[in-house]
Amino acid sequence: MSTHRGSLFLVPVSLGDTTCEHILPRDVVQIARGIRHFVVENAKTARAELKRLGHPDPLRELDIQPLPEKDDAASLDALLAPAFAGQDIGLMSEAGCPAVADPGARLVARAHARGISVRPLVGPSSILLALMASGLNGQSFAFNGYLPVSEPERDSRIRQLEDESRRQQRTQIFIETPYRNDRMFDALLAICRPTTRLCVARELTTANEWIGSASIADWRKEPKPELAKRPALFLVLAD
Repeated sequence: MSTHRGSLFLVPVSLGDTTCEHILPRDVVQIARGIRHFVVENAKTARAELKRLGHPDPLRELDIQPLPEKDDAASLDALLAPAFAGQDIGLMSEAGCPAVADPGARLVARAHARGISVRPLVGPSSILLALMASGLNGQSFAFNGYLPVSEPERDSRIRQLEDESRRQQRTQIFIETPYRNDRMFDALLAICRPTTRLCVARELTTANEWIGSASIADWRKEPKPELAKRPALFLVLAD
């Protein structure tokens, strides 16, 4: 019996409506097209992405399994079963790079624990793209995910992040649900010090991509950017 095991490939997903040729190297596309077993955060999104990639097999014939809400060993091992049988598996996020600010990290950890080779593929990461374009400190940064929904808690958290950024010269990165982007932007302008620098990166890699980076004082002088219902990241660096 063969002891060959398949690999767990980490397949990046587009950040919006754009062609795969714009965001993925040719070799990555070819690897993804050769995989028949996928573990995904969202099956509908994954099928749309596989169609965009031009997967040669009918989507209904592919093995597409959602990540479980529970991360018990038995559930994760079941998802990794094709690799034990010598078949490659593709891990796909909802958007961007799998296992970065993404629940797929626990499947990656289990693959390592079971001796399955993990192979990350090159593709778009909104966090790194925004940081690259921000002009803020790329030597020390932290991704904080979503801030609290409650306005008092959100405002307190903004103050905490700004203070930590000032003390450690660390770029603080966070996101908001798109329909609350305007409120987040307004809160940042109201709470942060005039000299604190803010970058807003919207709809990265798409035709509507827009990135602005300036001090809070300068942001207050300019028209508010169009952020409502558009995916965006916020980056803050205090002096």
